[in-house]
Amino acid sequence: MRKKIIAANWKMYKTCKETEEFIMEFLSLSQGYTEKEVVICPPFTSLCTAQKLLKDTPYRLGAQNMFWEKEGAYTGEISPLMIKDLNCEYIIIGHSERRQYFGETNENINKKIKSAFSWGLKPIFCVGEKWEERENGKTKEVIREQVTKGLMGVEKEHIENLVIAYEPVWAIGTGHYAKGEDANEVANLIRNIISEVFSKDVADKVRIQYGGSVNPQNVLEFLSQPEIDGALVGGASLKPQSFWEIVKS
Repeated sequence: MRKKIIAANWKMYKTCKETEEFIMEFLSLSQGYTEKEVVICPPFTSLCTAQKLLKDTPYRLGAQNMFWEKEGAYTGEISPLMIKDLNCEYIIIGHSERRQYFGETNENINKKIKSAFSWGLKPIFCVGEKWEERENGKTKEVIREQVTKGLMGVEKEHIENLVIAYEPVWAIGTGHYAKGEDANEVANLIRNIISEVFSKDVADKVRIQYGGSVNPQNVLEFLSQPEIDGALVGGASLKPQSFWEIVKS
């Protein structure tokens, strides 16, 4: 049985001090909760602070992005070596905001996923359609292209450590969200694509999250779906009480 996974994507929020305040309060609220896997993904500047505070807790640390090279003359980039050195276990790759604002392509995302696996990091691989693509009936086509190109050439044995986050672009930060059954339909499509490319056994081990305006009021609509194994949470993960309510749902 796949263990549910709830990940907090803090995006470009929280200083080191704010990170410390959040984690201390969350630890007090959660009291070592282990029923679901919990991942916190602060901005790069707060990873060291978070790593020290999360040590010896059941909660995992993740980063929000990385470059695919180990090191080099890539001003402003962060390497998998640096992320691994901070004891990060997870890495968000391909978030729609990276695609939209920084021009990330399926090909770049593929390089990052391969690099992440080679360094023992577990990608949270984000896919999702824009509103106009959904309106034009292209959701399945877009998702298939993102998944197949993003995972092209990835070794089969790595896939069971992959998390895929279905985040419809039109739902991210808008207050709008997909219906549970619609999100489950896309999650089922993703699992079928993994099955076709790799195998059914592998596909059955992959955890698929829903993301896009997840909050304490709607999270159960998604977690109750048979093909959805968790949530990638944005704005609602910025307050300890709100995030804890999502985690324990």
